[in-house]
Amino acid sequence: MSNRIFQSVIIQMKDATDRTIGVVDHQGFVVACSELSLIGSYLDEIQGLSGDISDQIFTTPERTFKLLGGLDSQFDYAVFVSGHDSMARSICIFAAVAMGEAKANYEEKHDKSTFIKNIISDNILPGDVYVRAKELHFSADVPRVVFLVRQTDKTDVSAIEVLQNLFPDRQHDFVLSISETDLVLIKEMPQNFENAELFSIAENIEQTMQRELVVRTVIGIGTTARHLRELASRYKEAQVAIEVGKVFDDNKSIIHYENLGLGRIIYQLPTTLCEMFLGEVFKKNPIESLDQETLFTINKFFENNLNVSETSRKLFVHRNTLVYRLEKIKKLTGLDLREFDHAIIFKVALMVKKYLNSQNKGTF
Repeated sequence: MSNRIFQSVIIQMKDATDRTIGVVDHQGFVVACSELSLIGSYLDEIQGLSGDISDQIFTTPERTFKLLGGLDSQFDYAVFVSGHDSMARSICIFAAVAMGEAKANYEEKHDKSTFIKNIISDNILPGDVYVRAKELHFSADVPRVVFLVRQTDKTDVSAIEVLQNLFPDRQHDFVLSISETDLVLIKEMPQNFENAELFSIAENIEQTMQRELVVRTVIGIGTTARHLRELASRYKEAQVAIEVGKVFDDNKSIIHYENLGLGRIIYQLPTTLCEMFLGEVFKKNPIESLDQETLFTINKFFENNLNVSETSRKLFVHRNTLVYRLEKIKKLTGLDLREFDHAIIFKVALMVKKYLNSQNKGTF
């Protein structure tokens, strides 16, 4: 944060009052002031501030202070005004508002991480992205990949620090805190990289979180953004990857949007359409009429590419026993899983049912 920004605001306010107005940093050093001789001096009184915590207003025998920022004991800056009367309080509040706005505008304009966060949050117009990138000397058209890191079993506030330590290049890689559970890594990649590199990065993140914080994570990866403007959609892809993976690949902790396949399409369908589809497929008997053993057999049959001999071997049953089960399924549903077209319909129906159950918070 440039102290010149604070000083320029103070100069504009100087003619409105004869009170001394200034800004101190968290160590107590004056970084800007209407009385120039005070700049660089140390105010030891800031160590013993007392006052109205809710308003972040503090008074000493000589000055009134107001924090810039949150209510934490640690702060970056505080505005001060000479005196501790009601007038000093009012001036201090007005000055703090002006300083706070100047600080926020400066950081938004000059901080690359804030710029990136505004992009993925859709808080900046697409047409302004290029202009802002040029102001920040930001390469707009290099490949970047969005990794959404979600803490699952528990959360740890140190997770962002761990991730930042993994990717310390603050000019090319950006680590952002999105929520209590979610962190985002925007990783700059070389021009011709392989997807295997992305999984290697994600595995490193997952293992580091587990090793250092004992925190389990699920990581969604978006497709490659070739321009800064694409980061918002790639972030949404990473979100979709986690949500779809939770439904169709809940055993996976790293999910790439490109690998979602049919699950991505089903996830975007209205539930009413899904229910209609199941009703049309299972006209003879509803899918709920199939018991768990039958469903287990069906899934194994799909896992083994509709191969009767291989499936019976994996199930430790005689080939004829499996054929009998498949005939039973055909009788119940009207679908012969040994026929490719019927098998596709049944596979899609199972995925649709799983999706509906996830929407209803049920289990399959």
